[in-house]
Amino acid sequence: MNQSALAIFIPLYMVITIAIGFWASKRIKTSTDFTLAGRSLSTSIVGVTIFATWFGASQIMGNPAHFIERGFAAFATNIFSGTLCLVFIGFFYAKKLYRMNIATVGDFIRIRFNKKLDLAISIILVFTYFPWIASQFVALALLFQAVFGLSVRNGILLSATIVVIYTYVGGMWAVSYTDMLQSILILVGLIILLVNVLDQTGGVTPLFTDKPKEFFSIFPKQGLDNWSEYIAIWLAFFIGATPVQEIYQRAFSAKSEKAAMNGIYLSGFLLLVIPSIPLLIGLGAVKLHPELMNVDGGQSIIPAMVTAYSGIAVQVLFYGALISSILSTSSGAMLAPATVIGENLLKPYLPGISDKKLLLWTRISVVAVALISCVFAFNDTDIVGLVVASLSLVLVCIFAPFTFGFFWKKASVFGAWMAIIVGGITWLICYLLDTRIDPTIYGTPASCIAMVIGSLIKPDKTEGKIAFAKMRVKN
Repeated sequence: MNQSALAIFIPLYMVITIAIGFWASKRIKTSTDFTLAGRSLSTSIVGVTIFATWFGASQIMGNPAHFIERGFAAFATNIFSGTLCLVFIGFFYAKKLYRMNIATVGDFIRIRFNKKLDLAISIILVFTYFPWIASQFVALALLFQAVFGLSVRNGILLSATIVVIYTYVGGMWAVSYTDMLQSILILVGLIILLVNVLDQTGGVTPLFTDKPKEFFSIFPKQGLDNWSEYIAIWLAFFIGATPVQEIYQRAFSAKSEKAAMNGIYLSGFLLLVIPSIPLLIGLGAVKLHPELMNVDGGQSIIPAMVTAYSGIAVQVLFYGALISSILSTSSGAMLAPATVIGENLLKPYLPGISDKKLLLWTRISVVAVALISCVFAFNDTDIVGLVVASLSLVLVCIFAPFTFGFFWKKASVFGAWMAIIVGGITWLICYLLDTRIDPTIYGTPASCIAMVIGSLIKPDKTEGKIAFAKMRVKN
């Protein structure tokens, strides 16, 4: 009976969500409306849309298993690192970049350095989104498997189709409206599920009473391998996420620089508090059913608990909200590279292109991004691993040019090229050699050092550049 009801209500819920996207699409008249919602979002919507973009598959289906196995060290890397990253971005980057009236990270690179560097970094940035979007497709496929009995492969294809329709039609306006609704629903669903699980376990305290002392440490277990993974995840989620497009795209969509900054801070708070709920549910789940850790590497713990300990109303609410939340994450993740493709890879090289054609090409880019992401999803079903992989190239190739270019007036075009090449090659060699220490731990400092040395060896003719000086005006 429950399965039949889910099979009816979940598709209905998804149809309603997509319908909201079609309704919101009426506000799309220009490419700016599609990519930046007309630069008119409030603080609360900016905060919720960033939260919804980052709160997806890994927080619900990947992080609980990692927390169960590694304790608060996993909390520090998988959750706290993201909050710190957003606070860092809000405090240091958001205001200055908002005042530049740009749409993408690549726009900043073009203004600060040059057009060729913008092209290279935009291509790298687009490529990094494929594994992340793939992780959302995998998560949706696992949910469709649990609810409808679909194979993972068919679930991935269905997920991609739904997300393409949703993103192609709605753009940032649709994402903004549906994110607010979906975030409320997923929070309500998680709280109800947590209450049900804690009722079975006798409260929160029993979840931690049998845990060893090292479970409560924010540091990993001793050993080079454990520390390597720990540092690599910190680098990915804190430093590597600093130049990602989806954060700034939402900040640039704000109606004011104050709304942009406060929205980023709000998202950081939400991403600290709400993702902690699935961790508690996961602990309760393995206390009640230890065998769940043996299914899909523990990635199906939360859906299994919903089925076992919730009534049909809560199951419909939870599955509907969760699927829509991942749809929203996928939509936002697909919109970011599509925007970069339109604004940085097509527009500068198609002189005289009309805004209408730019909007069309940006939408077509959504389809292309989805197809390539499916290939990644077919070849890797580790959700957290896909998310970390998506940030590796950002970390070793883009972080140094972006950050040094932002803070250091002597950062030069040659230094930025050196950072990309040296960081990327170092990472690739270590990856191919399968070094015991994670490749990003070699690639990131190599990129930063190359940035500094290259800038000092071959400075730009006009030190600091006029664009850099303008960027600092009023700050």
